[in-house]
Amino acid sequence: MFAARAIGQSLCHEKRSIGVTQTTAVWDAARRRQSWSVLAVSTVAFTVCFMVWMMFGVIGIPIRKELHLNETEFGMLAALPVLTGSLVRVPLGIWTDRYGGRLVMDVLMLVTVPAIWLMSYATAYWHFLVLGLFVGLAGGAFSVGTPYVARWFPQERRGLAMGIFGAGNSGAAVNKFVAPAIVVAFGWGMVAQVYALAMLAAAVLFWLVSASDPSHLVPNQTRFVDQLKALKDPRVLKYCQYYSIVFGGYVALSLWMVHYYVDEYGLDIRSAALLAACFSLPGGILRAVGGGLSDRYGAHRVTWWVMWVSWICLFVLSYPQTDFTIASVSGPKSFHLGLNVVWFTVLMFVLGIAFAFGKASVFKYIGDEFPQNIGAISGIVGLAGGLGGFVLPILFGLLVDLTGVRSSAFMLLYGVVWVSLVWMYLTEVRRTDVMGRNPAASQVRTGPATDAHQAGARS
Repeated sequence: MFAARAIGQSLCHEKRSIGVTQTTAVWDAARRRQSWSVLAVSTVAFTVCFMVWMMFGVIGIPIRKELHLNETEFGMLAALPVLTGSLVRVPLGIWTDRYGGRLVMDVLMLVTVPAIWLMSYATAYWHFLVLGLFVGLAGGAFSVGTPYVARWFPQERRGLAMGIFGAGNSGAAVNKFVAPAIVVAFGWGMVAQVYALAMLAAAVLFWLVSASDPSHLVPNQTRFVDQLKALKDPRVLKYCQYYSIVFGGYVALSLWMVHYYVDEYGLDIRSAALLAACFSLPGGILRAVGGGLSDRYGAHRVTWWVMWVSWICLFVLSYPQTDFTIASVSGPKSFHLGLNVVWFTVLMFVLGIAFAFGKASVFKYIGDEFPQNIGAISGIVGLAGGLGGFVLPILFGLLVDLTGVRSSAFMLLYGVVWVSLVWMYLTEVRRTDVMGRNPAASQVRTGPATDAHQAGARS
């Protein structure tokens, strides 16, 4: 009898165990579906936000003709939204920790809708500048989506998830496909209205499909002033400089390239935008590949090669169209030296790939060097990259106005990359110990990433 009772209890316990296992499996499957749904809708939202953030790179061309703007004024028009999107990155990241990414992202998108729509009614230069500041809020979506998406995935899948989300940078290329077609068919004002409706639709879709989890909330008491203290570390300054070229340069050229193709090669706006997308598209979607390479080969090695490839491309791109005559034995001979549109586009394509890899490798550095403070450091470095994207287009325009040479924009970027290479050589490549310290202490740490850095390496 006791044996029968024991067998019965064992069977009951086994049934309960099977029931718990099945319930757990069902819950895990539901959780996975929810996580991937959050990732998908967040990527769509980020793509739309980035598309809106880059809108002046296309509609700025007819606006420039309409308002008779010089190159510097055009640079300011294109760059001002980038300023706002950069400055709000840090507070948006803090609010995401505190209130949750679902709420912050949706409010952010809805706030920009009126400004985007009103853009179609702007008539004066200052109208565009003021509205551009509010439109630029869309650029802060990256700081919201990064922690929001990362917390829905376990460590082993977080890198892939962040790579997919980071591909929303390709919104810069989407803008170049969509906006020119609308401009040609209906005028630039219709672009603003279509983008406003797209942002509204994305906000509604995001709210309906996304989800929130109270366990993801972090009581963050970090102040912006406290984060700025990180700049006392020379490594942080170095990574800010790196990111100002790989991300800031990407944003600046995404805004500038359609204008450059139109003026330099005499293309119409649709053809110019299509070729400009050859830079923006790989620069956005290949960021995840750069994260994988950084995990495998280390941040230093990837960044070192990124800078050298960028240096070579920018050296060739910076050479202006040149006509010269030489005296030969048979008389004067004239020659033309310069890039045709095909080779120019090929170099821009390679440069876009390099910048994509560099954006990931810089965040790999941060994860390796500051595993306990990745949030604050990545916020400061991201801010520096965004400010680079704001300052560079203005300097592009100023240089063209001062020199009359359109390729001076690439000369400026070439100089910035030189600074990166020299800085990297002196602090990372050169191993000679001249201060009597342990040489091993100066080695760059590129070991396995922590949980937090896995999210940042591809974000």
